[in-house]
Amino acid sequence: MNTSSVAPTAPDALSASDNPDVPMKLEPELASVLIVDDEPGMRHFLSKALCKRFGMVEVAEDAETAEALRQRYRFDVIIADIRLPGCSGVEWVQKVRAQGADTAVIFITANADLKTAIAALRVGAFDFLLKPFRTEQLLAAVERCLAHQRVERENYLLRREVGQIDEAGMVGVSEARKNLCEMLKRVAPMKSTVLVEGETGTGKELVARAIHRWSGREGSFVPINCGAFTADLLESELFGHVKGAFTGAQQARDGLFSYANGGTLFLDEIGEMPLSMQAHLLRVIEERTVRPVGSNREVPVDVRIVAATNRDLAKEVAAGRFREDLYYRLNVLTLHLPALRDCQEDIPPLVSHFVEMLSREMGITPPEVREADLLRLMNYDWPGNVRELRNVIERCLLLNTGPGQCISGVAAHRASAEDDDMTLAAVERRHILHVLTLEKGNKSAAARRLGIARKTLERKLKEWGEMQAAAKQ
Repeated sequence: MNTSSVAPTAPDALSASDNPDVPMKLEPELASVLIVDDEPGMRHFLSKALCKRFGMVEVAEDAETAEALRQRYRFDVIIADIRLPGCSGVEWVQKVRAQGADTAVIFITANADLKTAIAALRVGAFDFLLKPFRTEQLLAAVERCLAHQRVERENYLLRREVGQIDEAGMVGVSEARKNLCEMLKRVAPMKSTVLVEGETGTGKELVARAIHRWSGREGSFVPINCGAFTADLLESELFGHVKGAFTGAQQARDGLFSYANGGTLFLDEIGEMPLSMQAHLLRVIEERTVRPVGSNREVPVDVRIVAATNRDLAKEVAAGRFREDLYYRLNVLTLHLPALRDCQEDIPPLVSHFVEMLSREMGITPPEVREADLLRLMNYDWPGNVRELRNVIERCLLLNTGPGQCISGVAAHRASAEDDDMTLAAVERRHILHVLTLEKGNKSAAARRLGIARKTLERKLKEWGEMQAAAKQ
């Protein structure tokens, strides 16, 4: 067995390498690569080309050796010759895929034909290099693999963070939730400024991150709370400053607009921004340039702005606390996030989601949520919205008690009293929503469990949504 190692990592990573819950460091200097080739000269060439750019490089002469290494370490990229002694590269990767591993694979070969290329594609090859190839081609292929995996990892984390069930929507069964997800997909690829409105705890930053992830922009997502700084400090934070611009400015510093160049700048609590800074921000939006504090030089920037507020900016404009011209610049596309109390049917699937997610993070068995607890949660007003719900679930897991015991205040007392004074229609509604959360929002499964048609379930959900909308008018 011929192996060589550069900057070895800790052993016993096993095949958890392909588990998305395992943190992945996909920066090139931290990435790990496995080379599988039966030619010593090619192994040496590949190892020499990659070891200076990537964190760990292992080599193997055949599939058996490669599999032993894969079971011991986690690899971000596998580079395998198609023709290997014994088990071919394609056959080995096919076995790897059968184990559930989805490590990115680059196949290399000196003799390529259509049949071989099709076989490689069928096992999920990310790239295909023909020998001889240049070092630059090899490095570019590996870095493309890492970039692709980085995007996949970010998308996975986003789905966990914003509570997505899949690409079609977030956690919840309400029409408001589904409409929001559809709007996000439509808005994200555009360059226009987006204003996100909603109460505290409704997930404004998570929506902003979703817009950035789905925008295709390659730059960073940079958030800032506009209410956390004075006007002078906020100007320096956003635009940067030159050396000596003010007392304590001992060296030049780039602002957040520069860090977000090519990406997205999230201006949270935009309604708290001082009036003097609002004028500066308006100029940046109009001219797409920033001027660092103390400088007379304009620096061009390509930044997509997403702003968020829990205030009614139209009323703030009328009261003279927010510039009208800036408001119209920000209000190109507006997304309104509904309060949790207005989307009651989303509570059961959200509870299920948070119980499962937080139990996994804490390393405990997910407890069953009793119907009485769910009823109390459904009747609570949730002034802190989804953030408060998450905190309640985390608290109940820490205290090993029912979530109904972890909400407090007048609303919780009212919820307890209402449990004993429910109409038959209300009992039916609560029971259906409870079954829906047990089935994690799957309407077909919930309908089967309830013994009703899926169309009947959808009709009831629609009726409840219309009744709730009418009650608000």
